[in-house]
Amino acid sequence: MIRRLWKSIRKLFRTHPRWAWGSVLVLLLAYVFCLPRPLFDAPTSMVLEDREGNLLGARIAADGQWRFPAPDSLPQTFVQALLEFEDRRFYRHPGVDLRSIGRAMVQNIRNGRIVSGGSTITMQLMRMSRNRDSRSLWQKLIEVIQATRLEWTYSKEEILTLYAAHAPFGGNVVGLEAASWRYFAKRPELLTWAEAATLAVLPNSPGLIHPGRNRDALEAKRNRLLDRLEQAGTLDKLTCELAKEEPLPQAPLPLPRLAPHLLDRADLEYVKSGQVRQSRVRTTLDRGLQQQLNTLVQRHHERLRANGIFNLAAFVVDLESGAVQAYVGNVMGAGEDHGEAVDVITAPRSTGSILKPLLYASMLQEGQIVGETQVPDVPTLLSGYKPENFHEQYDGLVSARQALVRSLNVPFIHLLQGYGLEKFHYQLRKFGFQHITFPPDHYGLPLILGGAEASLWDITGTYASLGRILQHTYGYSGEYDPADFHKPYYLYREPTGNAPAVDLRRDPPFLGSGAIWLMLDAMKELERPNEEGIWERFRSSRQVAWKTGTSFGFRDAWAVGVTPQYAIGIWAGNADGEGRAGLVGVKAAAPVLFDIVNMLPKPPSGRASWFSQPYDDLLELEVCARSGFRPVEGCPVDTVWATANGRRVPPCPYHKTIHLDPGRQWRVNASCINPADIVHVPWLVLPPLEGHYYRSKHPDFSPLPPFRPDCRSTDEGQPMQLIYPKQPTRIYVPVDLDGSLSRTVFAVAHNDPGATIHWHIDEQFMGSTENFHSLELKPAPGPHLLTLVDERGNRLEQPFEIIGREE
Repeated sequence: MIRRLWKSIRKLFRTHPRWAWGSVLVLLLAYVFCLPRPLFDAPTSMVLEDREGNLLGARIAADGQWRFPAPDSLPQTFVQALLEFEDRRFYRHPGVDLRSIGRAMVQNIRNGRIVSGGSTITMQLMRMSRNRDSRSLWQKLIEVIQATRLEWTYSKEEILTLYAAHAPFGGNVVGLEAASWRYFAKRPELLTWAEAATLAVLPNSPGLIHPGRNRDALEAKRNRLLDRLEQAGTLDKLTCELAKEEPLPQAPLPLPRLAPHLLDRADLEYVKSGQVRQSRVRTTLDRGLQQQLNTLVQRHHERLRANGIFNLAAFVVDLESGAVQAYVGNVMGAGEDHGEAVDVITAPRSTGSILKPLLYASMLQEGQIVGETQVPDVPTLLSGYKPENFHEQYDGLVSARQALVRSLNVPFIHLLQGYGLEKFHYQLRKFGFQHITFPPDHYGLPLILGGAEASLWDITGTYASLGRILQHTYGYSGEYDPADFHKPYYLYREPTGNAPAVDLRRDPPFLGSGAIWLMLDAMKELERPNEEGIWERFRSSRQVAWKTGTSFGFRDAWAVGVTPQYAIGIWAGNADGEGRAGLVGVKAAAPVLFDIVNMLPKPPSGRASWFSQPYDDLLELEVCARSGFRPVEGCPVDTVWATANGRRVPPCPYHKTIHLDPGRQWRVNASCINPADIVHVPWLVLPPLEGHYYRSKHPDFSPLPPFRPDCRSTDEGQPMQLIYPKQPTRIYVPVDLDGSLSRTVFAVAHNDPGATIHWHIDEQFMGSTENFHSLELKPAPGPHLLTLVDERGNRLEQPFEIIGREE
């Protein structure tokens, strides 16, 4: 028959050569293009991995199948088991094994039915690609043709990889990797011989995996394969016997959900945007650290939810690289009603006080202050805005460093006013706070206290970048790499070494290492108020620079921490913005921060536990010991660390030389005493309001002595200063239940603690005060004039208006 067919073909080529060669060309082209394009177009699961390739989480494919993207390689245990079971001569045939087909035909004839198909792995792969279950001779012929064609294009390893990625493993599980996680909760590389053999036989009979039936048949099939592996010399006898003792998998296991919010974020930012070639995203996360963080956050969530605080987010950044090590976008267990699905790490929220260190460092950088520069801390009203400290207590004056350490609001309002709202707004934009989109006037001075929104991602990234700049100071010989300031990242990158990627610069891109070191050094000593309002240390077994923040209305609690190895960001609150009493940074977020710090791996032996002081970017500066300004005549001098621009700090405005009588009891001048007898004494002179509060915190503070009665000065200045009302204003007074107006507390400060002040409203005497100058008065609605007169005749007037309103 074959000889007759060959003669017919030769005759056809002699009689109709064009038609014959044309047919050959058509057949050849059909063969070349016979493979499906693409080979597989089924959707795959979105897969999230840690930096070592461990599974963090996955999302089921669009067609409802657990089908992972094709891996780069396969474990040898599975490959050897598969080849022994399906295709022993896989590496020796061109896609079709004629011996296997012949043997299958004999078996089918003997049994009177199809019991074996004789298909190679390559042929099975083509059947999967065409999604055909039919085993007719015509379909088998197509598989044979396509299998041989496939072997021209793909290597044997690629064919095995494609087979393992698309083989059915029972139920809605497709592919080796998905099966390994669903049935054994492990990576394919960690499969035992028994597990690999189980998965090798499943694609041939995927229904055997059903946990309620077919258990004996599946076990028998697996064990026969293990015996064949022993006979082939792949396994020794002991290994084979031990493998047979391993149990079969039970019901499919749930896949890990270690970072569900990062899974959603990576899917949106990289997969759906097309920035990665497949739906497998390898991240910089550490799976072990991620599990620890999940457990820790869950434990704190149980504590917080008792107070109606349902959401908690935290993430850890490697300081050197900026790579995210662990990421909890929101605690699992809050429930859908409380926004469990919201990734709070990227959400804009009111910042509270978390930006104060950046203003402090910016002013140090420009030389407007040093750490000991005294800042007003008194009741303040600025254009209708009245900032208050957390416990509504005031020091009169406080150093900028202590204002940061104690997170005092009023001093930072004064600092921002001195630095410039527009300039700080511009600085924050440079730092990368992308949610600060309105012009400076929209935020006003409350910008420093939480008047703007930022994300935990941006905040933590900024502090991490500043720490990185400081960490590289000595390595870069005092120069700066602008690329050191960047946002965190979670997409895995191959290490490139520590060499800077761009030319180094002498000028810092944002803040110099000296200002950063002084900022972190102050943050390292941060204090918190306890329930009694007394400031105390928040201690940790590890050194950490940290800061908390609380937004208006107790809606957001923040904490950020920096060590030489890590930056940590924490947010606690309710995703829907509901405020709760007690939702403050030091109570809700700081305990989480310190537990994370103590959980993180300790630095390697020999590595510094804290940032090295950048002496080349700092100088020892003489300042007035009591004010922190540049010394003037009569100032006691102290030495502090300052940036190179610290020389720009203005001279002390508080120390003045006063003139006393020989007994140093009275102030005098040349009009009443011989100039030769005048004693010239340096004195700390504060404005009345600052002096009033400063005196309560500093018993050694001495107010100015009075002028001798026969030696009045005409330029003494006003010794009184109103605390409330500080300027002409409308006072809204609530109406009590009986219909009468409530009382209003008026207060004034005097330079002389022992002075007597007489109070008048509209020229009507209201009373006198000594030592503590405040009165509760009840003026009628309408405009009034408050007049204060002390015993020396000094007079102070202030108009105001009372407006009654229902509560």
